[in-house]
Amino acid sequence: MADHPLELRLEGWLTRHLPAGLGACTIFVMRQLWAALFALIILGAILITRAIWNPDWPMARYDALVIIAVATQILLLVFKLETFEEAKVILLFHLTGTVMEWFKVSAGSWGYPEPGVLKLFAVPLFTGFMYASLGSYIARMIRLFDAVIAPYPPFWAGTLLAIAIYVNFFAHHYLPDIRLLLFAASLGLFLRTRLWFRMGDRWLWMPFPCAALGIAFALWIAENIGTFTGTWAYRGQGHFELVSLSKMGSWYLLFFVSFTTVTLVMRSALRAKPFRPGPVRSGHASGQRQSAAPETPAR
Repeated sequence: MADHPLELRLEGWLTRHLPAGLGACTIFVMRQLWAALFALIILGAILITRAIWNPDWPMARYDALVIIAVATQILLLVFKLETFEEAKVILLFHLTGTVMEWFKVSAGSWGYPEPGVLKLFAVPLFTGFMYASLGSYIARMIRLFDAVIAPYPPFWAGTLLAIAIYVNFFAHHYLPDIRLLLFAASLGLFLRTRLWFRMGDRWLWMPFPCAALGIAFALWIAENIGTFTGTWAYRGQGHFELVSLSKMGSWYLLFFVSFTTVTLVMRSALRAKPFRPGPVRSGHASGQRQSAAPETPAR
């Protein structure tokens, strides 16, 4: 549940001034946007810089995006809109995402056509923050919604799946692509798993694979923003051509890598057994953060 003073005040105002159903829907959307704050700032910066940037300016647009991303990270920590635990997640994503960017760009899967000083191996350094923003969203979503993921498969099994997916992103350039097997494995492991989240005094849930599909669709929208603005381009893609919906399969799999990376740092939301929510104690505003039932996390 919201636990930052700004979050509590906003949700409290919505609860007091809107009808119950409309208030709950509004709070749900607001929390989702708030959880995606880092990603929305990065996407907003991509759109705004594309609209205003002049190639004659002394600083390249890509370099400005790096500075904006770093400044955003610092400000989120200074104003306690992001915890240091969440910052650890962002660092992990930055490293794994940047490595994948180096490989994919060198393999010709996509490219970054604009100039810039803050590039390494033809990849602008802001790209790591784009991956990190997904990790930031997942970590913040868990906190803002008191999320519980149960019954979660053995942690080692989910980790092996994430490693296999990550390796396949590289290996399919040289070996047979096993993503169909990975799709099947994700369903085999997580078909029974539910993502529980709290809204006021109610617990709601959705199938965990459906959450992965929802994230994949959101990433498809973000990818189209990137290609429409010319920030990056896929091989053979026209400037105003939509990114293929088939790419959602890759982003569906990326979600499992992302979620496992988050839970390397934040494992308390995982439950090995089915979750049976008890009554929720109401706090002020929309409710102070109330932890889920104290069960043993998945291992």
